[in-house]
Amino acid sequence: MGHCSLFLLSCLLWSFLITGTHQLQSSQTQVLLQIRKHLEYPSQLEIWNNHGMDLCYLSPSTQVNMTCQNNVVTELRVVGDKPSKVKNFVGFAIPNQTLSGSFSMDSFVTTLSRLTSLRVLSLVSLGIWGPLPDKIHRLSSLEYLDLSSNNLFGSIPPKISTMMKLQTLNLDDNFFNGTVPNWFDSLSNLTILSIRNNQLKGAFPSSIQRVTTLVDLILSGNDLSGKLPNLDRLSKLNVLDLSGNSLDSDLPSMPKGLVMAFLSNNSLSGEVPGQYSQLSQLQHFDMSFNKLSGKLPASLLSLPNISYLNLASNMLSGSLPVHLNCGSKLQLVDISNNRLTGGLPYCLSTESGNRVVKIGGNCLSVDLHHQHAESSCIDVPVKRKPSGEKKIVVLVGVIAGIFVIIVLLAFGLLMVCKRYCHLGISEQHLLHKAAQEKSVTGFSSEILSNTSFISEAANLGIQGRPACRSFTIEELKEATNNFNNSAILGDGSHGKLYRGTLENGTQVAIRCIPPSKKYSMRNLKLRLDLLAKLRHPHLVCLLGHCIDGGEQDYTVNKVFLVYEYVSNGNFRAYLSEDNPRKVLNWSERLAVLTSVAKAIHFLHTGVIPGSFNNRLKANNILLDEYGIAKLSDYGLSIVSEAAGNCGENGEGPKSWQMERLEDDVCSFGFILLESLVGPSVSARRDKFLLDELVGAETLELKHNILAMCISNH
Repeated sequence: MGHCSLFLLSCLLWSFLITGTHQLQSSQTQVLLQIRKHLEYPSQLEIWNNHGMDLCYLSPSTQVNMTCQNNVVTELRVVGDKPSKVKNFVGFAIPNQTLSGSFSMDSFVTTLSRLTSLRVLSLVSLGIWGPLPDKIHRLSSLEYLDLSSNNLFGSIPPKISTMMKLQTLNLDDNFFNGTVPNWFDSLSNLTILSIRNNQLKGAFPSSIQRVTTLVDLILSGNDLSGKLPNLDRLSKLNVLDLSGNSLDSDLPSMPKGLVMAFLSNNSLSGEVPGQYSQLSQLQHFDMSFNKLSGKLPASLLSLPNISYLNLASNMLSGSLPVHLNCGSKLQLVDISNNRLTGGLPYCLSTESGNRVVKIGGNCLSVDLHHQHAESSCIDVPVKRKPSGEKKIVVLVGVIAGIFVIIVLLAFGLLMVCKRYCHLGISEQHLLHKAAQEKSVTGFSSEILSNTSFISEAANLGIQGRPACRSFTIEELKEATNNFNNSAILGDGSHGKLYRGTLENGTQVAIRCIPPSKKYSMRNLKLRLDLLAKLRHPHLVCLLGHCIDGGEQDYTVNKVFLVYEYVSNGNFRAYLSEDNPRKVLNWSERLAVLTSVAKAIHFLHTGVIPGSFNNRLKANNILLDEYGIAKLSDYGLSIVSEAAGNCGENGEGPKSWQMERLEDDVCSFGFILLESLVGPSVSARRDKFLLDELVGAETLELKHNILAMCISNH
């Protein structure tokens, strides 16, 4: 009895030792809990709430599965309940459909990368959104990566090409755009590549031909175009799905081991290659809704393993042999809506067992109620003209026609030159006239075209910032989902402000302003060039502009200004104690005011001509993620007449500039006052200045504020 008790005690101690050696490291547990926090505590991860239990010993389910080895996590699979692909997604959070606006994909991947031994990562339908950062390559041990059915956008990170152990890459049902990467041949172990239902464009990547380990290649539901290369080098390829693209080449040669091929809904043309009759493993073949021509290869129907054959809605012609033997496993044949004639083989007749056969929309001699007349399926031959004298007549006619066209082109070119030379003279006349008169902003076109920085110190604001460029209206429509109302950030006297996401994933703010009818196209472009030169560390960076209108008729419908998106709110929001955000202390407020003063000083003196009347308000002072203040909506009076006319009293440009300078100084003084007494005075600004700044003590405060304004200038 004693020996038995001793044996049981030894077994118990041994089991505890084994359990201890496989217990998950505390650092790994903390990482998992941070991942749950990033994912905003999904219901699927409620099983992690029991802090006393080792997470490695939780029972796996269809929604959560985790595997540990040597005290670390090696496999993490989570399937959420968010919509597989959010409709009308434009790059921003959508309540109840994606994770919240505070979610950061960059921070999330940084946390994931701390699971350095992770070999399998599957995060599906969790509402994850944002660009996939390059740092995903830090998970260098990954063999399986599945981020399908989320809301990832931007380009596929090129650093993935360094993940040499990766065998499966699944990015289905996201919003990745740009071109398909051409570095897949760097992944020497890749067997499954699936990026279906995204927004990828461009040519089929040639590097895929060299990934000889591929078993499944799925790129359907994108916008790939151009030529398909031969794929016969992919000897291990079993599944090929390129359906729902814009491919417009002939059909390529295929590997002999191919089992399933989906190339429907493209623009593929030419004949079906005879090499396809050698695809003895082929089971599922779908080439419907293309532009295939020539005869239907009867050998496809006789393949030993074929079960599904769909060649519907092409331009296949000719007839099928009557004594054809179909494959024994063939269950469905769809050859409808082609140009086939003649009869059907017995194996495709309606009496052929449970096999489904669709033949409507041809010119066959069977099932006449659903067939066209035979004449509509026969190409009418074109009669050729006899040679001899008629050829000479045709040649003379062609030469004469070419001569007439050359004369007409020369005459048209002469008229165009005369017209545009006249327009150029008129434009120069208008520009010289504008230099003499008082324009809406007080700047002549000559001054605008010769804008320069007054010092090298001012020029430092440009360094390290992206160059200002011209955008197309199509780019802006794509960035804002066709200027959807959900993307509107605000609407004021200078037009609507939209939030958008460019093709490369950059978030921007787009201001739509009505242009002044007094500006010609050339003058407007000069003004936009002037606005582009207003660059400073404390000015919201202008990334580019778009003129919506035709250059030929010199008309302008709208002008769009594209700025960097500053995400951390405006200065006024940080002054109110009722706001949930942190209220700035006095030193932080002083830092913001100092930054704004530097920006105003640059606008007035950093460039020639200076920019005045800059709509200075606490709402227009934005704070970035580092708390750095940046002034927005500056210089809009350069391209818009909403600021009002100048020089109407006949005082000249100099007195007008002094008036605008005083406007900026007084506005900045009011911002100082607002930072002292709070934002509540903003709603009664005029009455506050007229009624409450009359007392002696308040007058003293007013003088102090104006003195601070002048000292900052």
